[in-house]
Amino acid sequence: MVGEERFKNSMAGARTGVIVNIFLVLVKGSVGILSGSMAMLADALHSAADITASAVVYIGIRVASKPADDEHPYGHGKAESIAGKIVAIIIILAGLNIGAFSLRALFHVAHPAPGSAALWAALLSVAVKEGLFRHTYRIGRQWECRVLVANAYEHRSDAISSLAALAGIGGARLGLLFNRPQLFFLDPLAGIVVAVFIVRMGWKIAGQAASELMDGRADPSLIAELSGLVLDVSGVVELHEVRARAAGPHYLVDLEIGVDGKISVMEGHDIAASVKECLLREKAMVADVLIHVNPCRAQDNTEKEGLTEK
Repeated sequence: MVGEERFKNSMAGARTGVIVNIFLVLVKGSVGILSGSMAMLADALHSAADITASAVVYIGIRVASKPADDEHPYGHGKAESIAGKIVAIIIILAGLNIGAFSLRALFHVAHPAPGSAALWAALLSVAVKEGLFRHTYRIGRQWECRVLVANAYEHRSDAISSLAALAGIGGARLGLLFNRPQLFFLDPLAGIVVAVFIVRMGWKIAGQAASELMDGRADPSLIAELSGLVLDVSGVVELHEVRARAAGPHYLVDLEIGVDGKISVMEGHDIAASVKECLLREKAMVADVLIHVNPCRAQDNTEKEGLTEK
């Protein structure tokens, strides 16, 4: 039931991103062309990249929701990480394209001040994209959908790029008002600032996605929570190792526990089964647990010791 709710809400968040960005591309692109604002055209290109990113997120969430099968015994969860990587590449390419576009405009001999409509379009974009960020981020955090959180930060980067565009357009308009043509260059300069920010954001998202694809270590706080739950299970004498790796919305956990060496194999198996049942019950994000049981000298519960992830 939780999985179905997560899927529905995550898909709704991705769909909203596509629809809102289509609207913004039409508005910013039209205004950028009519007003002659390089910063606004650069911002429109950023929103166009957002459409592709949101579509990739939508597909990634849909694929990741498929159950495990013979060819994918661990499920399809990493489709979300792959989608996150693609989103990062789209963001970086968009940033580089915007930077090149703005650089050409910066060194253009004749560079008129943008029309006032560009100011209103930039203000609208800042408000809409910040609202979309908050909406998407809330859904992503609530349902632990990391690719949706990445998509939310892409919306935030678009909001900040619109803010930079607003500053550049405003500066250029002031140049027109006070007869200072040199201020006209603030418009394409804002586009360059936007480009740098976008590339930096994409690089960060790419690193996070790569870490998941390469089975990077889980958050230490999660490891600590898992360790505490394991050590509370009756029959567990020691916790030798605990590891967790992300598979999309879920985690796959590997454990080594120590039990009294004098008990039977069946009793050791039952303790391991209790540990697995406990983790699956208490942690919804844990999809599977693999446990290796080691014999050891019996200890009191007060002497149990847990190791953090190696």
